[in-house]
Amino acid sequence: MKCIKNACLMMAGLCLSFLIRAQSIVDSTKVVVSSSRIIHQTEDRVNALTAKLISQTKKDLLRMQRQDKLLRERLAADGQPAHGGGLVSVDEQYNTLISSMSLDSGGRNVVPAGGYQANLDSLQGVLKFLGQKNNNIPGAQKALGELTALQAKMQDADLVKQFLSQRRAQISSYLEQYTNLPSGVTGIFASYKKQAYYYSQQVQAYKEELNDPDRLLKRALGELNKLPSFASFMKRNSVLAGLFNMPAGSSAEGPSGGLLSRDKLMASLGGDPAGGNSMGGNTAGVPGASFPQGSEQATGGISGQGLTQSIGEAQGQVDGLRDKLNAAGGGSGGDLDVPDFKPNSQRTRSFFRRLELGTNLQSTSSSVYFPTTTDLGLSLGYRLDDKNVVGIGLSYKMGWGRDIKHVSISSQGIGLRSFADIHISKSFFATGGFEYNYQHPFSIQGFPVRLDDWRKSGLLGITKIISMKSRPFKKARLQLLWDFLSYGNRPQTQPLKFRIGYSL
Repeated sequence: MKCIKNACLMMAGLCLSFLIRAQSIVDSTKVVVSSSRIIHQTEDRVNALTAKLISQTKKDLLRMQRQDKLLRERLAADGQPAHGGGLVSVDEQYNTLISSMSLDSGGRNVVPAGGYQANLDSLQGVLKFLGQKNNNIPGAQKALGELTALQAKMQDADLVKQFLSQRRAQISSYLEQYTNLPSGVTGIFASYKKQAYYYSQQVQAYKEELNDPDRLLKRALGELNKLPSFASFMKRNSVLAGLFNMPAGSSAEGPSGGLLSRDKLMASLGGDPAGGNSMGGNTAGVPGASFPQGSEQATGGISGQGLTQSIGEAQGQVDGLRDKLNAAGGGSGGDLDVPDFKPNSQRTRSFFRRLELGTNLQSTSSSVYFPTTTDLGLSLGYRLDDKNVVGIGLSYKMGWGRDIKHVSISSQGIGLRSFADIHISKSFFATGGFEYNYQHPFSIQGFPVRLDDWRKSGLLGITKIISMKSRPFKKARLQLLWDFLSYGNRPQTQPLKFRIGYSL
């Protein structure tokens, strides 16, 4: 019996070992598949963003260089101020920035700018891990190099923004010498400042797009986190680990949901977690907190006095930076981040992200000539700015019959539409549009192609927008429209139209 029991235990152990091995193989297969996908997707995404950043920078810098030159020519034609020389040309700096944006391959050590970007850090960690010799997933090193090059170009874009801010301040300071500016100079400089502002916002949008996670990255991280070697690698090589100087063998698990515990944070800062004179004490770390006279300072720790002094020095540096920013703002013009005009946030969005899909319906009761019908419309709008939209649409007229006793579903017509919504006040918009409507039964074989068979509609009216929290619809649209061309139609069509629509 004992032999049988031992044999059974041995078989159970072998089965368990086999199942663990099989699960490991399955997990590894999933990781390889997810890794290949994320590498290809990263390359596509990085290459697209790189092309857009280079193109945007070149286009904006060339445009601003022309504006800079035109402004200098206008000032030179009017004569220079008696107490100052001409506005210095910086064409060479413009050309250098354009070249560096195109040629920078990220060979230098790239330090992330603009704050910690968690998703970008995770993506870099994944590519570094997959590119190790023991993993050697094809394409990982190439994708990492392209990502590093893009980050270098993002830093170049920050240098461009810095240059534009300094040039704007230089021009503003120079123009203050004039009591009466030459004709056109004010408009040229306003256009220059506006272009600089929108470039800054566009670069920020590209950074957010790069740091925006997708389902594939989340799924890949989910699979990779099952591997102990990946978790250990991220603890040693992520940007966050470098910020906190985490020891190689430290663990991020704990009651803080992956954050450093108090003891480990104190250890990474060089303090004494148990000492009362370090950050671990009840009053340490609080500006103005009192400490016992003659208290012993923990060797290598952060005392209350030292921490208060550091906070004071940091506050002084912040105040100094604030003064520099105010000075760079040029007074009334404001900083690039605080424009002296009303910005259009749609300028930094891609063409497709400015599109707005909508639906609407309109019912018409039966008459001598027409049965009861419902117009089902589909529209595609393009946002000119945050509040004004233009677009086109298509409608289908479905017939229901004469009355409840004579229900007959039929195709009673189709329509082509164009429209514009201009903001008036709050949630009210002035709406105008032009439509072609074919108001006869038709079939696919007998589709109307003669323009003479289509009736024109010219619409003017009011639209009320109601925000909705439900999905998929974001907004409801109530429209009251007057068809001022309906009186010329034979037979005459309905002059007033009430439509209910929804925006996706």
